[in-house]
Amino acid sequence: MSDYDVIVVGVGGMGSAAVHHLAARGQRALGLERFDIPNAMRSSHGVNRIIRMAYYEDPSYVPLLRRAYELWRDLERMAGERLLVITGGIDAGPEDSTVFTGSLRSCREHHLDHEVLTGDEVNERFGGYRLPSHHMAVYQPNGGRDVGARHRGQRDGGVEPWGGGQGQGAGARLGAPGRSPRWWGRSSPISQSPARRPTT
Repeated sequence: MSDYDVIVVGVGGMGSAAVHHLAARGQRALGLERFDIPNAMRSSHGVNRIIRMAYYEDPSYVPLLRRAYELWRDLERMAGERLLVITGGIDAGPEDSTVFTGSLRSCREHHLDHEVLTGDEVNERFGGYRLPSHHMAVYQPNGGRDVGARHRGQRDGGVEPWGGGQGQGAGARLGAPGRSPRWWGRSSPISQSPARRPTT
């Protein structure tokens, strides 16, 4: 049986990133996942997810987002493909809404590029919107979407697929012995070949 420095329970977006970065730092890490890798049970499943610097929830997220943008660019270099698509982003609502006021507060406290627009200005500038005229919006030019390719990027960063979670009761596992994390799950996100058991 292998010994690990760290065991990560759940390898969705956050857990798989944790295992990836632990392995890159030379740690022997094991990620345990109940479902397939990837799967539709994760909070970040799907084709793409939005990303923006200013979170309306609290300005304290902004330093984390600055680092997240850097890591997405690193992941793009590793994967050799575009994963972060900058389109601009809009947080809108009534002038006293948490979404509008919180986003504006984050922008101001962290000196983020932004524009304050009325609902009518948003509708005129961005044809897909039909906001009420009394709504206000914060437009962030660095907002956009990621294409949900965390696992593809990790493959290129040393992740090796293992199949084999079917019928074993433990679900999928993602092991990172040394500097080379490995996938072990009910289905491989990289290969459609028959499942095989790990050899360690």
